[in-house]
Amino acid sequence: MTTSDGGGSGHIVERYLERLVAHDWDAMAACLADDVVRVGPFGDTYTPKGPYVAFLRDLLPKLSGYSMRVGRLLDHGDTVVVELSETVEIDGSEVVTPEALVVDLDGAGLIARISIYIQRLEELPPAF
Repeated sequence: MTTSDGGGSGHIVERYLERLVAHDWDAMAACLADDVVRVGPFGDTYTPKGPYVAFLRDLLPKLSGYSMRVGRLLDHGDTVVVELSETVEIDGSEVVTPEALVVDLDGAGLIARISIYIQRLEELPPAF
């Protein structure tokens, strides 16, 4: 994981991702502001903290073969950008989804907003 430019604010985002993958819901929730807003790749929004944590607590254990690989983390003070990929198993095959997360921190250094953007590999145009 690469961190740059922001004086270390990215550590809270690293911890959030690590605790999410570990299903350590209390430690993950401790990284979030009470009024956190999560906007997913399809416009699906969860806010505040309680409903968002409940969504993850329900979803993640159901994802067969789930893993996350963080490629890089760019720390720019109160905004952190993370490039990562998530893998799940569907019908016996691994499906990898490349993503970018834009994370805004509040004045206390907690995660206030998470915006998730995905690449849809199956929709790439043919090579020229």
